[in-house]
Amino acid sequence: MNIGIVGAGNVGGALGRCWAAAGHSIKFGLRDPRKSEIVDLVKKCGPNTSAVCVAEAAAFGEVVTIATPWPATQTAIEGAGDLSGKIVIDCRNPLKSDLRGLAIGHTTSAAEQVASWAKGARVVKCFNTTGANNMEDPNYGGDRPVMFLCGDDNNAKKMVMKLGEDIGFEMVDVGKIDIARLLEPVAMLWIHLAFTTPLGRDFAFKLLRR
Repeated sequence: MNIGIVGAGNVGGALGRCWAAAGHSIKFGLRDPRKSEIVDLVKKCGPNTSAVCVAEAAAFGEVVTIATPWPATQTAIEGAGDLSGKIVIDCRNPLKSDLRGLAIGHTTSAAEQVASWAKGARVVKCFNTTGANNMEDPNYGGDRPVMFLCGDDNNAKKMVMKLGEDIGFEMVDVGKIDIARLLEPVAMLWIHLAFTTPLGRDFAFKLLRR
């Protein structure tokens, strides 16, 4: 699959490396694709990966993943051009600058904001409820961490579920796009535990069934 990733920070870089290893073709979309750290990232991802401008990455992707810092997200989406009909994965959390809470929530979500900016796109909220380290290596002794997703287009969600399974997650569809209002606080819980308790970052959530 052709995947455009807008942003190449911790989350975007981790997803790009994992998807490239799973056989997908990746284009990172960036304001300056020639930065040395981006060149290094592309080399690590392999021959089916490149770094280009945001609009080119978005045009390339059957799936376009938004992995920018939250304050830069609207500008990045505007720079991506026409996203109508594309599957757009929103993996961002609307974190406050001090990481101590969410800037928006309860009556809306980052995913719903992304859907309003990316007119006509099939937006799926996913890859936001755990750290980039778990996206890069989700193996916990044979157990698969859970990754939730939500969105209004069932076919888009099926595609995103496959991408999550490709990198080792148990994928669980939790409903329509407004359920992102619940998933983003789940991310805040993971961040709280990772950075303020002895757990550190090497833990993940798992869904148990009876």
